[in-house]
Amino acid sequence: MKKLIAAAAIALLAATGTAFAKEEPKKAAPAAAAKAEALLDLNTASRDELVKLKGIGDARADAIIKGRPYKGKNELVDRKIVPENVYNDIKDKVIAKQAEAKKADAKPEPKKKKGGC
Repeated sequence: MKKLIAAAAIALLAATGTAFAKEEPKKAAPAAAAKAEALLDLNTASRDELVKLKGIGDARADAIIKGRPYKGKNELVDRKIVPENVYNDIKDKVIAKQAEAKKADAKPEPKKKKGGC
């Protein structure tokens, strides 16, 4: 009887363990997607969206917009648009996306022919 109960307990644990393992990735994926959506793009954000960030007022929001486009969010400090302490407060809330259209439309310049023609 003890062996039967032990075997049933092991089977129950094995069955519930795989059920929990299958549910974890489902919970993690939406959280990661929500975090990515929550990031504010420095290259497209409106003035009102920028002002909502900690340490960003009207003047800094205007300076961020004037300094566009950004290749990376660290350019806010590199270009002295915001001080380091303000950047540290907002760096996990912003991103500097690159426009896909510009990358696709960019064509190399044609090579010039050498010669006298």
